[in-house]
Amino acid sequence: MALLTRISRLFRADIHAVLDRVEEPGVLLRQAIREMEEAHALDAQRFKLSNHEQAQLGTRKADLERALEQIAEELDVCFTAGNDDLARTLIKRKLETRRHVRFVTGKQESLQAKLTDLATRLEDNRTRLDSMRQKAELLSEDDAPTSPEEQWSAPDFSIGEADVEVAFLREKQRRNPS
Repeated sequence: MALLTRISRLFRADIHAVLDRVEEPGVLLRQAIREMEEAHALDAQRFKLSNHEQAQLGTRKADLERALEQIAEELDVCFTAGNDDLARTLIKRKLETRRHVRFVTGKQESLQAKLTDLATRLEDNRTRLDSMRQKAELLSEDDAPTSPEEQWSAPDFSIGEADVEVAFLREKQRRNPS
């Protein structure tokens, strides 16, 4: 049984090695880069939309706060005139507006957390994408045929008779203390 297990592992390993050779790493890397670029573009679009929504919520909140100020002025007029029924109607509108302000504020806070998360994710993805692009460039440089100037030639290690004679005289002079 152990022999069959070993043989099956060998076949699986050979099949995986063949598949690894069939799959071109450059093509896979370029595909991964394209997918990362698409995901990055989608996140950037989400970020823009969320920023736009955040600005709209800010405008809406400012409008509601102005409405609250106006209601406060109208309430002063109602209480001065002694019109309690109209004051009750305005108080109801004031409470509704405050509730709406709290809702918008909560939505703004939630959206701000989302924007912060998206900004972090965009920066991380941009860093990863740049790294993958650099790897792809290195891979394409490795695959490119090298020109004769780029090929290393073996240095000349041959030593002439004159070099041997000079080295011999130096060694001899170093050993003789005279």
